Amino acid sequence: MIKLLIVDDSALMRRQLTNVFQAEGDFEIRQARNGREAVEENRAFQPDVVTLDINMPEMDGITALSLLMAERPVPVVMVSSLTEQGALATFEALNLGAVDYLAKPGGTISLSIDEISVELVSKVRAAARARLKVKSGGLAQRLREERARPALRAQGAAPDRPLAVRRGIAGEGLVVIGVSTGGPRTLEDILPRWPADFPWPVLVAQHMPGSFTRPFADRMNSLCPLRVIEVAHPQPVEPGTIYIGKGGADMVVGQRGGKLTVLAKPESRDFLWHPSVELLGRSVLEYCDPARVVAIMLTGMGYDGADAFAEIKKRGGRTIAESEQSAVVFGMPAELIARGGASLVLHADKIAGQVNSWAGV
Repeated sequence: MIKLLIVDDSALMRRQLTNVFQAEGDFEIRQARNGREAVEENRAFQPDVVTLDINMPEMDGITALSLLMAERPVPVVMVSSLTEQGALATFEALNLGAVDYLAKPGGTISLSIDEISVELVSKVRAAARARLKVKSGGLAQRLREERARPALRAQGAAPDRPLAVRRGIAGEGLVVIGVSTGGPRTLEDILPRWPADFPWPVLVAQHMPGSFTRPFADRMNSLCPLRVIEVAHPQPVEPGTIYIGKGGADMVVGQRGGKLTVLAKPESRDFLWHPSVELLGRSVLEYCDPARVVAIMLTGMGYDGADAFAEIKKRGGRTIAESEQSAVVFGMPAELIARGGASLVLHADKIAGQVNSWAGV
């Protein structure tokens, strides 16, 4: 049995969520009406996983999450409204250690929870098995980290020693990243380590709702020495820029006026996850020399992008799969490895340094 704590100030939402998990037959469920009760139940019930709302009376979800992670760390899935304001709070929650998030269909109090029931159960099951990334040091440590951000932006993080020192890719290169569950936090650990003179463009397909990617790109732009933008319309692919695929769409590359261009297109029904890593990888294979591509598969459920990235390696490109030791959910990287598609398997802390070595910076 999976011990699940459902935290929401709405009695209707608690009842709907409880019904979803009771129908599964292998969940032992308790409820909490606010953050204060969540902290108490975390002590008494000791759940395996928590679903947590953000906006609640007495104690909000963000405050509760910080106390949960300080006292008894537990996998948490944030369940919040689908707004840009909700997105900013969600990213704060992920930074504090939440494993995943899911948007309520229809806003704060949803009458159509069935629309997300399958995805919700899948995310909660994955979270129950997830590897937690909890920042140590509490608020004082986080404040010190934030004060250090300007220096990081100006200089880039200290380079890691690459696991494999190999000849760099001559001429122009391209980095492609596929990531899902646990991605925002993992990307926050990797992307700021590429310095301002990093010479290649970076394309990131992170599974994320449409209203979340713009705030996410803005947040990453404030943390990274490189420019970070959301791909909402066609634009030339330029060196030293990180392109975040727009949620609710797919990101692909093509040729326009003789220049490599990145663009958003409507979600393809042929693919399960969006922005689709597989579709991005296939477009890269079509319009780019695979020998000049570095494809990186990070934490996430499922197998999105595994076939395309394995083909990139087969055609002479270089691929990295995040190791099980650091992946929040070892799904997508494991699928790439299983296909023989990983040139290297690296802990997340080593990925940026390896790519810097290949790029010659």
